[in-house]
Amino acid sequence: MSIDAHIQIERGTFQLNARLELPARGVTAVFGPSGSGKTTLLRALAGLEPCPDSRVIVNGTPWQTPTECLATHERPVGLVFQEPSLFEHLTVQANLDFGRQRISKSEQTIPLDHSIELLEISPLLNRYPHQLSVGEQQRVAIARALAVCPEWLLLDEPLAAMDAARKREILPYLENLCRETDLPILYVSHSREEVARLADHLVVLNEGKVIANGPAIEILSNLALPLAREPNSAAIIETTVAGQDHTFGLTLLDFAGGQFQVTHHDLPVDTPVRLQVQANDVSLTLERPTQTSILNVFKAKVAEMAEAGPAHVLVKLTVDSNSDSGPTLLARITRKSAELLALKPGRAVHAQIKSAALIN
Repeated sequence: MSIDAHIQIERGTFQLNARLELPARGVTAVFGPSGSGKTTLLRALAGLEPCPDSRVIVNGTPWQTPTECLATHERPVGLVFQEPSLFEHLTVQANLDFGRQRISKSEQTIPLDHSIELLEISPLLNRYPHQLSVGEQQRVAIARALAVCPEWLLLDEPLAAMDAARKREILPYLENLCRETDLPILYVSHSREEVARLADHLVVLNEGKVIANGPAIEILSNLALPLAREPNSAAIIETTVAGQDHTFGLTLLDFAGGQFQVTHHDLPVDTPVRLQVQANDVSLTLERPTQTSILNVFKAKVAEMAEAGPAHVLVKLTVDSNSDSGPTLLARITRKSAELLALKPGRAVHAQIKSAALIN
């Protein structure tokens, strides 16, 4: 189950030449700067962008070949763009019903009530779009896309038109959508925060070419790629809630390299949680510190090193020095510190984490 595509588009000075295979599960984020071809790629997959010299095979079914092309309405996709594009003269319920009418009863595999509950739009059903906030309109747009019971959900920067407050409002609904449905999602974004929070798989585009394609956590900490070298670079670690330390107001999070202690979050035991650890918040020492205010200190091994400007080095670490395949951390330290510690690949260290943020 996958998308296997080779998409070639030439339009004026812009060229897109993307060859990639995408998993048919979870969230695949397409990330890159403005003008890199993210939206063009999504529109080509949806059948909205002419690409006669391309090939798109989805779960073994040809959507696009040099000799045939399924129209957009023939492709089992749900589309959500930056603007909700709801029918202003219809209520929310009528907007959803319009989408539902596109398919037969036998094709209605996603219960409409479930989508309404998941996106918490039941109180909005009798309102008109102009009576909704931007975040509410976008939640309705997502529900309408689900109403056609697609095999794939394509989201083209659905939060780009929102301010930070509205993004914080709608991101939890997107997380619920990712967790509560088996629907594969293709999510176009230029926001590192959204990618870190939602993506299982990541495609990075630059100037119309795929420069990375693979598991999101690995790509975000790949020193050969620009994402790891940004000033706000961070590693993402998958954890599970292990319990609460009510005495000190802490939440305990288990992961493959040990246990994090973070400020209290009211989450049930066994809840999966993603942690983001900024490279600037990780310091290194050769000996385990015995008297320190830092709670999260882990054994680690230097995996790679790369220059990060004239005065700094970026160090990629594998947590748990006894393994080369453990979780990954990034540390941005000065070149002088790296020299004083004699850091090199394979060197055993202790990573001191000053701060770790839950991102879901």
